[in-house]
Amino acid sequence: MSVDATVKAVEQLTELGFSQYEARAYVGLLGSEPMTGYALAGRTGIPQPKVYETLRRLEDKDAVVRVGDNPARFLAVPADQLLAQVDAGFRARVAESRRSLAELSQEQGNQRAHVLPSLSEWESVAATASGIIRRAAQHVYLSAHADQLTPLGADILDAQDRGVRFDILSFGPSPVTVRNGRTVQHTSTEGVLYRHHQARHLAVVADNHDTLWALAPDGHDWNAAVINDPLFTAVVKGYIRHDLYVQQIYADFPDELRTRYGPGLQHLVQPPNAGEAPLPGRSETRPRTA
Repeated sequence: MSVDATVKAVEQLTELGFSQYEARAYVGLLGSEPMTGYALAGRTGIPQPKVYETLRRLEDKDAVVRVGDNPARFLAVPADQLLAQVDAGFRARVAESRRSLAELSQEQGNQRAHVLPSLSEWESVAATASGIIRRAAQHVYLSAHADQLTPLGADILDAQDRGVRFDILSFGPSPVTVRNGRTVQHTSTEGVLYRHHQARHLAVVADNHDTLWALAPDGHDWNAAVINDPLFTAVVKGYIRHDLYVQQIYADFPDELRTRYGPGLQHLVQPPNAGEAPLPGRSETRPRTA
C-alpha cells in the first residue's frame, strides 16, 4: 500500500470513529501475516507503551483477532467485514437516537423552533433575492429602496415575461418597469427626516413560499434572514401588503392625511404634545392635574 493510500485510509477510519492509533494499527495489520505488538509498533510508529492498549481496543471493536499467546500475534479482519460491522453499529445508533428524539419531541408537545438561515453581506442578499425572483412562478411581493431594486431589474423583467405578477413598494422613484402588476412609491415620508432615515431594507416573498427579509439600519451593514417557514412568510407578506395599501391611500388623499396627521404622518407615530391642538376630528382626554 502506497504512503498516500495509507494516509487516506487512516483519515477515513478516524472519520468513522477510530482513534488515530487504532486506525494506524488496523491499516498496518491489514493484508499482513499475524504480527506481534512489537513488530506493529515498528511498522506503524505507534509508541510501544501504547500499541498493546490500542490492539485491545481493536479487539473490543472486533477489528482484529488475537492469534496465539506466546507471543501474542494479531490479525486484521477483512476490510469488508469491518465496514459491515461499522455500518450495522452506526445504523443501530441512528435508530436508537431516532427513538430517543421522538420521545423528547412528544414530551415537548407543540413547541417548535423556527430556523432562519442568515446573510450578512449585501452581495449575498442581492444574489439570494435574484434567485427567489428567478424561481418565482406566479406572484412576487417586493419592498425596497430604489438602490436595492436596481440590481434586481433584469430578473424582474424576465419573470414578468414568464407571467409572474409583481406588487412592488419602492422607496424613491422605481428603477424597474412593471407591466404585470403595480408599483407604488412610498411618498408619505418624503422630505421628512426620521431618526433612522438612512436605514435600508429589502423584503421579498415569492409564491407564498420563498421569503427574504434584509435590513441595514445604518445603510451599510446588512443582516438578513432567508425564510421558508409559513409563519414568517405570512408576516413579511403582510408587512409589504399593509405598506402598499397605506401608500396607495396616501397617494389618493395626500392633503387630507397631511392635515389630519401632520407632515410625514408623524402624528400616527408621535401624538401631539400637551398644549398642542388635538388632531382634527378627534377628541383627546388628558389626565387632570391637582
